[in-house]
Amino acid sequence: MKIVACNSNRPLAEAISAYLNLPLSKASIRRFSDMEIFVEVQENVRGQDVFVIQSTSYPANDHLMELLVTLDALRRGSARRITAVVPYFGYARQDRKSGPRTPISAKLVANLITTAGADRVLTMDLHAGQIQGFFDIPVDNLYAAPTLAKDLEERYDPNHLVIVSPDVGGVVRARSIAKRLDADLAIIDKRRERAGVSEVMNIIGDVKDRRCILIDDIVDSAGTLCNAAVALTKKGATSVSSYVTHGVLSGGAVARVTSSPMDKLIITDSIVATEAMRVSHNIEQLTVAPLMAEAVRRIHEESSISSLFD
Repeated sequence: MKIVACNSNRPLAEAISAYLNLPLSKASIRRFSDMEIFVEVQENVRGQDVFVIQSTSYPANDHLMELLVTLDALRRGSARRITAVVPYFGYARQDRKSGPRTPISAKLVANLITTAGADRVLTMDLHAGQIQGFFDIPVDNLYAAPTLAKDLEERYDPNHLVIVSPDVGGVVRARSIAKRLDADLAIIDKRRERAGVSEVMNIIGDVKDRRCILIDDIVDSAGTLCNAAVALTKKGATSVSSYVTHGVLSGGAVARVTSSPMDKLIITDSIVATEAMRVSHNIEQLTVAPLMAEAVRRIHEESSISSLFD
């Protein structure tokens, strides 16, 4: 088995490598003067089971192209099997036609990854589960819920928690964690006026004098979470924190979170933290390296991944 790390999330790749006690394979991923990407794998991969670690996070197009070129290099190097390990799968929010003459970019990216040479994909908390069906190769979609729930148990008394879904679409995700903690569930009904702007309308459930934990898969502009935190506080919640798998946090999101009523925003390291995130007083990261590494090991050994979540 060999592990190749692209440039999007080197710290996570190194942590996965350390967990497996397997050094990262030597590879050169660089750019020519016109920013064209060139990849050279500097070890023999013929007949090897190779795992390529790359989140398609900001800059999404550059990191996606790095992944595709690396997959092609390994395929042409006669690797026996190539697994694209994509902790954060970009373009996942474009999983359907949102209007006339609009793309389904998640399907396009799935086709690109398959054509480039991937034999299977390992990812985590896909924004929409049906994206697994966009691939014609096996896809293992890991869940961050056990990692998030474990941290919640260590920080708080579950008897005083209310798990809150920031929208109707995230109820299944929030219910999964509420069930693990045997905690109550609340739902925020919101109306989105336009892309990137959300308006909180109603709160379904009792949050008065309770500690509220918002659960989501992606935080981008952070508008939804910050609006939700304000609404919950107005309804009498004693405190509000958020647990989110993928911390995209684009634009002024970090400043928005810092100035919001949220006590904490806990994200995973599926996307590498920026300097602004590292210095923020209310943003923390949990590592999913052991989870990803264990899944990599089980894929290599052809053993069960679903038993990770039993």
